[in-house]
Amino acid sequence: MARVRLTAAHSIQGKTLKAGTIVCDGTGAIAGDTIWTGLNAAAYSNHMVALDAGAITIQAASRFTTNPSIAFIPGNQSIDG
Repeated sequence: MARVRLTAAHSIQGKTLKAGTIVCDGTGAIAGDTIWTGLNAAAYSNHMVALDAGAITIQAASRFTTNPSIAFIPGNQSIDG
């Protein structure tokens, strides 16, 4: 199981997901999570915050090894597309 919170809008599987969306790799998803089976170290971005041990493992293997330090999420990043 790996769950991350987006801190900026992302285009995933042809859909734009707003900042604040929780994305899960498909195992252990919680109601309201967006399932993305492509969540892995290669797809991990610097605008994702790891929420569990699985996501921390993915983050450690990615090129972004620390969580972003974002004080706020701009409004334009918080709109579903």
